[in-house]
Amino acid sequence: MPRVSEIADDGGDPTLKPIFDKQRELFGDLLNPAKVMAHCPPILRAAGVMGLAFEQSGQLPKGMLPLIYTRVATINGCPF
Repeated sequence: MPRVSEIADDGGDPTLKPIFDKQRELFGDLLNPAKVMAHCPPILRAAGVMGLAFEQSGQLPKGMLPLIYTRVATINGCPF
């Protein structure tokens, strides 16, 4: 049982709705970190902006990011 409840319904929140919609479009459902960070929508939004900054920084080759995401998920025991 998770220690922090997961939020899977945006409840009409104007910050959560586009984030939830985008994740469902990309992944078929919400990712668990989004469900937890949804308790504080500004933090969820900021985490998304930070992730986008990593992708757009040009510090890593574009083909490397999916490999990194997969490796981190594997290390953490998460199916990806």
